[in-house]
Amino acid sequence: MIKFKTTSPEQTEKFGYELAKSLVGGDVIALTGDLGAGKTCLTRGIAKGLGSESHVSSPTFTIVNEYDGGRLMLFHFDTYRLSGPDDFLMSGLDEYFFRGGVCVIEWSDIIEELLPEDTIKMTITGDGNERLFCLSCSGKHQRYIEEAVLKAGSEIEE
Repeated sequence: MIKFKTTSPEQTEKFGYELAKSLVGGDVIALTGDLGAGKTCLTRGIAKGLGSESHVSSPTFTIVNEYDGGRLMLFHFDTYRLSGPDDFLMSGLDEYFFRGGVCVIEWSDIIEELLPEDTIKMTITGDGNERLFCLSCSGKHQRYIEEAVLKAGSEIEE
């Protein structure tokens, strides 16, 4: 488990930007956290870090937004309105996991059982400026995440 805090939306976005530099096609980032916790802010940073110049907004009503123009496609999901994993599967959304881009899934707890094994799981708490991130990931991602935390100007908590 990796824990750290960000103290501004800009720092949250910077963490996403730095993390994106190490992401490869097929990576999945699963986000949980209350409204206003910074999920879309983090995703905005990931999009910029991948090289996309698109405006990133929460895909609340479309379920998934696609962003290109960078070194990898970014597929940004908001599964809040789904009733569960069956909705995700019946809509064919699981096919995005195999399209060679990066998937960021807001409200991922709704489809938890469908997430690939190497998913980077983040819980974000707090609002306003200060946010606490709690991450779990496979060993292959841990070093890159720790580097991104430090480059964003934060410190890993014990």
